[in-house]
Amino acid sequence: MKLHRFLIALLAAPSLVLAAGKNESTPPPDFTRGDAIPAKAKHDWNLGATGLRGWMHSDTMVTSDARQIAITKVEPKSPADGVIAVGDVILGVGGKAFSLDPRTELGQALTLSETEAGGGKLMLTRWRAGKTDEVVLKLPVLGSYSPKAPFDCAKSKRILEQGCKVIAARMGASDYANQDPIPRSLNALALLASGDAAYLPLIKKEAEWAAAYSSDSMQTWHYGYVMMFLGEYVAATGDQSVMPGLKRLALESAKGQSAVGSWGHGFARPDGRLGGYGMMNSPGVPLTISLVLAREAGVKDPAVDLAIERSARLLRFYIGKGAIPYGDHHPWIENHEDNGKCGMVSVLFSLLGESEGTEFFSRMSLASHGPERDTGHTGNFFNMLWAMPGVAHSGPQATGAWMQEFGAWYYDLARRSDGSFLHQGPPERGNDSYAGWDCTGAYLLAYAMPLKKIHLTGKKPSAVPQLDAATAQAIVNDGRGWNNKDRNSFYDALSDEQLLERLRNWSPIVRERAAMALGRRKSAPVAAMIDMLTSPSLDARYGACQGLIFLRGRAAPAVDALQKTLAAPDLWLRIKAAEALAAIGKPATKTVPQLLELLAQVDTKSDPRGMQQRYLTFALFDRDGMLSRSLDGVDREALYTAVRAGLKNQDGRARGSLGSVYRNLSLEEIKPLLPAIHEAIVQPAPSGEMFADGIRVEGLRVLAQHHIEEGMAALVKYTREQNPWASQKRTPEIMKILLGYGSQAKATIPELEKIAHYFEKEEPDFPKNLGLQKANSVRDTIKAIEASTDTPALIQLH
Repeated sequence: MKLHRFLIALLAAPSLVLAAGKNESTPPPDFTRGDAIPAKAKHDWNLGATGLRGWMHSDTMVTSDARQIAITKVEPKSPADGVIAVGDVILGVGGKAFSLDPRTELGQALTLSETEAGGGKLMLTRWRAGKTDEVVLKLPVLGSYSPKAPFDCAKSKRILEQGCKVIAARMGASDYANQDPIPRSLNALALLASGDAAYLPLIKKEAEWAAAYSSDSMQTWHYGYVMMFLGEYVAATGDQSVMPGLKRLALESAKGQSAVGSWGHGFARPDGRLGGYGMMNSPGVPLTISLVLAREAGVKDPAVDLAIERSARLLRFYIGKGAIPYGDHHPWIENHEDNGKCGMVSVLFSLLGESEGTEFFSRMSLASHGPERDTGHTGNFFNMLWAMPGVAHSGPQATGAWMQEFGAWYYDLARRSDGSFLHQGPPERGNDSYAGWDCTGAYLLAYAMPLKKIHLTGKKPSAVPQLDAATAQAIVNDGRGWNNKDRNSFYDALSDEQLLERLRNWSPIVRERAAMALGRRKSAPVAAMIDMLTSPSLDARYGACQGLIFLRGRAAPAVDALQKTLAAPDLWLRIKAAEALAAIGKPATKTVPQLLELLAQVDTKSDPRGMQQRYLTFALFDRDGMLSRSLDGVDREALYTAVRAGLKNQDGRARGSLGSVYRNLSLEEIKPLLPAIHEAIVQPAPSGEMFADGIRVEGLRVLAQHHIEEGMAALVKYTREQNPWASQKRTPEIMKILLGYGSQAKATIPELEKIAHYFEKEEPDFPKNLGLQKANSVRDTIKAIEASTDTPALIQLH
């Protein structure tokens, strides 16, 4: 219905008749010359407390090319009602035409107009039917944001109070329960964070809903936020009536964790592995926070303790290395934030009393603003939600600097005339996954920080140093110089000396951007980076490795220094040195024996998840690895030892990298590895599920080439238990491998018939047409096996 009304409003505006859809590369439309909003461009924006919504041109996740705002909606009885109409075009603000980015310029003007000095007057340059006028909207005066906002800030207090009243009023609506559990839980959390006892009856009603909540799909996403509210509620009020529900949710979540400490879209399977995409940190980190809050509220169970520790152990790895990634992946180093997960883990580590993680990820949150904060996988809802909870751990000077840079104008643009907030979404033409969500509670949690009434808003004092104003501003500055449309020009304009200084920066993202810029230069200061490898600063040594990686073969003079670095006590430094050697390529081949030795090492105490092994596997054997194309000259016994170790790694993608070894060894040379290959098939990687199938299929092919008897049972078992993701493409490949056993495979026919029936009739949550496609592939294979006259001699592994 909302979309329907939006389209009607556009169609009603004669100057904005829908045009044919255009792609992202088209220039901005000029509405004053009769251009139209592109047909597929459905994403418009709330324009602050004016009561307006408007459309702006976006391209490659920025609105900086736009110079006009086409009005798509005017709220009745709002400040704009009677002054601005649907079809009007806003060309500027404050008497000046838009010249940088109408979204930020209008947002900043809104912030200024709401101050005492601004007097609530917002001057807009309005174009209507060929005529341009300056018009003034009268907005409520809320005051100025303080230098430490939301701390010591009267405006923040007023916004919180106004927004809570809106939430309370909405909770009485008959359709309130129809919304997604995530924003519903956040609204309840905001009322709780306000500390206003008048809202307790409403909050208790929401707690009763949360205690009874259950879901059989997307549980991880919903349970995290429902349980987060419920745990905070019990801790704040002592109400024990909802404890059975809280304990149930906590135990379901804990027991739904994977064997490595992660969660996916849903809970883990009985074998401890995740289905589908595998590990996903966006739901996993909030679940861990919620388990900690449940424990704080009184849920005492060893399963909860174990789940918290396993998840925390997994997340600790990323401290100092980058943002928390999508799943069980390399630290995210494109931006300082990724779907709000740095803010999340800053909160988590604070709750656990771990200052190192709290401090690093709070600083990462502070450095993420503007175009960085605007992005996000499937949308930027979580990037906005977790911004202030993460930044606040670094203190009021940090929150003030972040608000001055980004939060003030962005929040004021998102706030509607009634004090509520709707999700804005990233600057792209289509709506994201969270379009239409009531985000009032999500934003109000930021404004509730000074009250410290719940754990999410600082009830537990931060254990990290509170930044002074200069340091906070410096970290904000570290996040500048990048947007999705122009990722390079800022860094490319810096001198070599300036880039080298950024290679020494605390931020892995700043270091990476500087390293990439150096890699784009015709000549680069290799000697200076070699010197940095012996710096007393660990960050500088990381940066040197990052810089040398992007120089590739030009970094050959650094091979000796990098080889020495392989013996460094720091795990991540050893990994980055190995990655640099792999990037250098052939001039670094003398280090292969040492790299194979490091890959084979297992250190369950200091490296419990085998991360050194994982990344060295990539460096040596992945698509661009040092040994990915040839194993000539490589000592076979050292290779076998390394491969056997790598095939036991927790990560499916790391194991998958070893497929190049299978392809580069002769049938005779690979024989010593056959038992390890078989084991890697029947004992799949417990993580990296999305990438775990490749090495298993490669292994099944190798066993079939050798006519290993155990390979037939492994093929059948794998066919039935494979990851459903892309299984319609994989199943024919598996069946082709099975046919290599000829008539010897007849013993598998009864089980194959069961599998074909399962694919066609019983497989849950899989497209029926694709299931039938798999079933037919299996049945065709049964016929081929029955007709086969080839009877190869079988070999047993044991």
